[in-house]
Amino acid sequence: MEKETLNLRQADSVEIITLVDNYSDVLLQGSKTVIRPPLAREGVIPKNTLLAEHGLSLLVKVRANGKTHSIVLDTGYTNVAVPYNLDYLGLTLEEVEAVVLSHGHMDHVGALKEIIALTGAGTKLVLHPDVFHPRVIQFPLEQLSFPAFPSRDELKDWGADVVENKKPLLLGQGSILVTGEVSRTTSFEKGMPGALIKYNDEFISDTFKDDQSLVIDLGNKGLVVISGCAHAGIINSVLYAGELTGNKKIHAVIGGFHLSGAIMEPSIEPTIEEMKKMAVQVISPMHCTGFKAITRFAEEMPDAFILNSVGSRITL
Repeated sequence: MEKETLNLRQADSVEIITLVDNYSDVLLQGSKTVIRPPLAREGVIPKNTLLAEHGLSLLVKVRANGKTHSIVLDTGYTNVAVPYNLDYLGLTLEEVEAVVLSHGHMDHVGALKEIIALTGAGTKLVLHPDVFHPRVIQFPLEQLSFPAFPSRDELKDWGADVVENKKPLLLGQGSILVTGEVSRTTSFEKGMPGALIKYNDEFISDTFKDDQSLVIDLGNKGLVVISGCAHAGIINSVLYAGELTGNKKIHAVIGGFHLSGAIMEPSIEPTIEEMKKMAVQVISPMHCTGFKAITRFAEEMPDAFILNSVGSRITL
């Protein structure tokens, strides 16, 4: 893949608020880097709490040159959790400039219609054109179909300004980079075995060309890389972020790393070793990273590790 260096504007800070993730814990302690939702309101513990599900949705706020630019990365599995959690947290999406989809799987697009409605008509919806292709996963004894992605006409009817990207693009007046298709360079990140995508009436191996991440440049601190599922490989994604920006220093890696399940687990240790070599200062594995991998990150990178939970607010 042809690589190009983009002029990503340096940001002063970035705040990542988890609207939904696989895990919720009201008793987690905060720190200078992460603020947890309060256990009580006006001295009373509420009957309701934040909802978790097998999905991911992040509200990303980037501060640059005195302005704050907000985008949403992914919208969770169902159309219930993200809108509910937004209301519970007292958050609105009126200032959101764009919704970015990391890829087309159902656990990242569930509340898309609702989020578009909350952001308002004309909001940019950034996605790779492969999200529209049918997908299946082939197991030894059966084939399972993924839920169909909404059509282009449906998205327009919902009020979205659809932006289809294969190449990197900049949002937030140049302060937020969407990687587009990620170059594959590592030997141990092999995608999702058994995944197929339909092109020209034929199912072929799905290489997840639509997998993309967000990148923010904090200057001397380094890059912040935010992944949805990292089907392209989280190390591939981080390396590509460095190639696109010309900044090889990595400050934080946040999001889904897709290391869950027996097929993916052989990639856990080499992934951790590469993160150590990069001297990543903040690492918060989410969603599809899996319990075993998250535990190993906590053991091997305790000073950098942040256990994520729904409603957590990470500020860098």
